[in-house]
Amino acid sequence: MRRLGSWVGIAAGTVAGGLLLDTIGLPSSYLFAALVVGLAIALARPGELDVPQHVFRGAQAVAGVSLGAYLESDALRALASSWLPVALVSLATLGLSLLCGEVLARTTPLDPPTAALGMIAGGASGIVGMSGELGADDRLVAFMQYLRVLVVVLLTPVGIAVLFGSPHEAGGAHVPSTGTFGDPLDWLLTAALAAGGALLGLRARITAGVLLVPMLLTGVLVLTGVLDDFAVPALLNQTAFSLIGLRVGLSFTVGTVKLLGRLTLPVLGMIGFLLVASFGLAAVLAATTPATLLDAYLATTPGGLYAVLAVAFGAGANTTFIVAVQTLRVIAMVLLAPLAVRLMLSRRDARRRSRTPPSARART
Repeated sequence: MRRLGSWVGIAAGTVAGGLLLDTIGLPSSYLFAALVVGLAIALARPGELDVPQHVFRGAQAVAGVSLGAYLESDALRALASSWLPVALVSLATLGLSLLCGEVLARTTPLDPPTAALGMIAGGASGIVGMSGELGADDRLVAFMQYLRVLVVVLLTPVGIAVLFGSPHEAGGAHVPSTGTFGDPLDWLLTAALAAGGALLGLRARITAGVLLVPMLLTGVLVLTGVLDDFAVPALLNQTAFSLIGLRVGLSFTVGTVKLLGRLTLPVLGMIGFLLVASFGLAAVLAATTPATLLDAYLATTPGGLYAVLAVAFGAGANTTFIVAVQTLRVIAMVLLAPLAVRLMLSRRDARRRSRTPPSARART
């Protein structure tokens, strides 16, 4: 009975926190709220509650379907004449993120996978969901990801006001969404895509396949028109992200919290570098595409998609272009992050072997 009461309290706290954070424009508000609730429980009553592995995998699969549903043919058509600059800027963003992770790995107690995934600029919920399978500390990855999102959310409106002054007139667009409960068919499709994709990912033994395969499967079906106007129901979507956040929050310890205090300043420094570098990439994008500097700036912010869209709408920016660039970057980051981490670790191992004397390698 006590355990049931605890879960009811967790649900109530997550909903209340998610609604509050959503009103102030924080992206993935329910994931973040559940993470905070889980953290509080972990510190007050360590080891008492946990999210079962099969439930966590189900949440990952639904999150993958949600990410895949972002891809839309209209958004791709908006980039038809600018795909190369956009692709290069997205790859440059990934490279800068990995560079920041490398600096943190060398200057703080963070291990390379945690540092790299924590600094990936985009797809915070997806990155957090897969980080444990990639050998990273998902608690620290979540802290770094959502600190970056929070900084972007707070500073983007200030940056618009300082750099661009009054808004300009431009063509707008909106992001398709679904109601809280959605359509019954969308529930069935989400369940089928999540279950089928997760099973394929597990059978193929793909790293983070429980999230990645449903994402790819959904993206292909959406882009080919097989799934028209498909969207994961908001209730199911937010429940999945909340379970991911709760799982991460419940795994915190007092030692982890103390480590966070020592990491805050170095991580903020790297986030500041990413913000400045992203503005440089925006200038490149504006110079090589029809986009204005304002549109390019909003399209290249390192995260905070929903908050950025709210600012873009208020500033009269070209939201179609911004949605397209930001969405494709999110998908690219989530897809390429596992490859980047494995490549980084293999290079590190190769360097270690090259420094080890042949006699020592023979003994081992």
